Amino acid sequence: MKQFFGMSQRGDLKEAVSGVGRPQLIMLFSNGDQFETHVKELEELFPGVPSIGCVGMCYDTRVVEKGVGVIAFSDGVSAAVNVLEEVSVMPVKYIDRLEMDVISVNGTERDTVCIDFCTGNDACVLTTIYSVLKNRNISLVGGTGDAGKVSANGRVYEDAVAYAMVRNENGRVKAYKENIYHQMKNYRFIASRTDKAKYILGALNGRPARQVYQDILHISEKDITTQTFKNPFGKLNGDDTCIVSIKEVEGDALSCFRQVNDSDVLVLLELGDYRATVKNTVRMIQRDFPNISAVFSVNCLFRYLLFTQEHYMQEYLNEMSILGSHAGLIGYGEHYNNRFVNQSMTCVAFE
Repeated sequence: MKQFFGMSQRGDLKEAVSGVGRPQLIMLFSNGDQFETHVKELEELFPGVPSIGCVGMCYDTRVVEKGVGVIAFSDGVSAAVNVLEEVSVMPVKYIDRLEMDVISVNGTERDTVCIDFCTGNDACVLTTIYSVLKNRNISLVGGTGDAGKVSANGRVYEDAVAYAMVRNENGRVKAYKENIYHQMKNYRFIASRTDKAKYILGALNGRPARQVYQDILHISEKDITTQTFKNPFGKLNGDDTCIVSIKEVEGDALSCFRQVNDSDVLVLLELGDYRATVKNTVRMIQRDFPNISAVFSVNCLFRYLLFTQEHYMQEYLNEMSILGSHAGLIGYGEHYNNRFVNQSMTCVAFE
């Protein structure tokens, strides 16, 4: 298979798709002002070609912040595209669409991945999707877009998740998740006074969550939302730790980007040696795939902001380009199989 990345910093879709060839799947990354126009134009330019899209920044060796970017797969890819609607209420209502698409691509654990773009309620969406994928051990990589909109096959949807079942006809696929954080000292908390609907974390070990966070890190209230770049929380999930980013302060509580429930066990995380972690990820993928066709990744917005703040973003993209054709989305939350995580990178490598 082949992966093509095209972009236009000024939002010209025809410029972005010039040289795309004969695509078998297209992913669109647009800005909030032009999204609907780009979705319609893409369908006119490539009628009948499966496509999904969202509002968000994208990249290969450069970042497209406000324009438009496309990723196209060709030369040996089978793809089926659809949406699950009403994701804030009952995405399972549309599950038969996914079941049929899994059958249509005849996917297996070895050669197939599900790529999804979501408008929200990610944890519920992933549980729903993975209830189908797990029957064939098919991996999932994706993320949350901006503006509450996604697209599939030339139509714009709100309150939905757009997905593409992608089968590599010429080799294997494998999903990865990268975490650049580790536990800080022995801080361990029991969450309480949570609001699941609003992602509110009210108390840690019975004390106001905001105060606990400030006292440990010796920071002012106004610095909390940027300190989370270096010190997010971690939610223990078996042997794995799911990162929980802080969104904003709500009185004595903290509003987060993913759900925390009463009695959840949380730890405080701190930023590790991200340069070494990225190099290790590259080595791991190279070891697993001596012949790489493409890597598609989703990087968290907070990772992008952190890497930019640390003057590392360009170095990061150059490091990942060692793998060959690497491109992806900067999202508002990352998806890895049935897990919704923050401040992470998830990716899929194609042989």
